[in-house]
Amino acid sequence: MFVMKQYRCIHSAICICTKRHLSEDAIFLVFQHLNWNPRLIAAISCVCKWFDDIAKRVLWKEFCRTRAPKMMLDLQSSGSHSVYGNWKALAKLLTYCSGCSKRGLFNSTYIPSHFVHQTRFSRTSGKSFLIPQCRTDVLYVSDPCEHLDQGEDRDVGFFRGVFKSFSVSKVRKMLIDRGAKLHPMEVCPYCKAKMWSMLQAKMVPKSAGSRLGSYDDCIEYYVCLNGHLLGMCTLLPLSDSEETSEVE
Repeated sequence: MFVMKQYRCIHSAICICTKRHLSEDAIFLVFQHLNWNPRLIAAISCVCKWFDDIAKRVLWKEFCRTRAPKMMLDLQSSGSHSVYGNWKALAKLLTYCSGCSKRGLFNSTYIPSHFVHQTRFSRTSGKSFLIPQCRTDVLYVSDPCEHLDQGEDRDVGFFRGVFKSFSVSKVRKMLIDRGAKLHPMEVCPYCKAKMWSMLQAKMVPKSAGSRLGSYDDCIEYYVCLNGHLLGMCTLLPLSDSEETSEVE
C-alpha cells in the first residue's frame, strides 16, 4: 500500500500548523497554476516557518525564473546553484521600488516605496554604470522608476540592479582596494546587507547620466555586499520635441 509522506512543521512548537502540510509537489503545482503570483507567495510565507522556507527555496526561485528567464539563466551560468542574497531578495528587487526617506541613503525628500508590475532589466544598460576598468563585470540595471514633481528635487528616478558573481567582480575588488567605507546605518532594502557608496568611491561614470536621461551631478548609487544595486537620479526635463513624440 502506498503511503503519502507527511510533512510536519518542526520549526516552532507554537506553529499553527499542528498536524501536517501538503507535499511540496502539491504546493508547486498550485503556484504554477497561479503563475507564481508574488502577492500570494508573500502571503503564504506568513503562515508559518515551514511555508516561509519552501517559499524561499522554491517559490521565489520559480517566480524569478518566470519573470526574467534569460537574466536568471545568465546570473547562474557561472556554475553557482544559488543567487547571492537568496531568491526572495532577488524577487523583491524585480518587483519593488524602495523609494527614499528624508534621512536615508539619498538624504532626499520622503518618497514612498511601492510595488512595480513590470520592469525591464538590461545587461547592456549596466555597462553604462561601470567605470572603464570594470566593464568586464556583468551588471543588470532597470529602467528608472519615475517619480515626477518632487518639489525642490524636481523629477526623480530610482533604479536598481544586480551583479553577476559579485564576490569575484572588479567593482568589489576596487571598492576594497580604495578603502571604501560601508554606510554606517543604512542597509540594502532587498537583503539587509551593508552598502558601499559608488559616488564616494568615485566610481560613477558620466555614461550613467546619459543612459538615465539625468543630470550628471545628480546621480548616486550604492551596491551591497551581495551585489544588489540601488540608485537615485534627478531626471532631465523632456524637450518639446520629446513631449510631442511621446504623445504621438
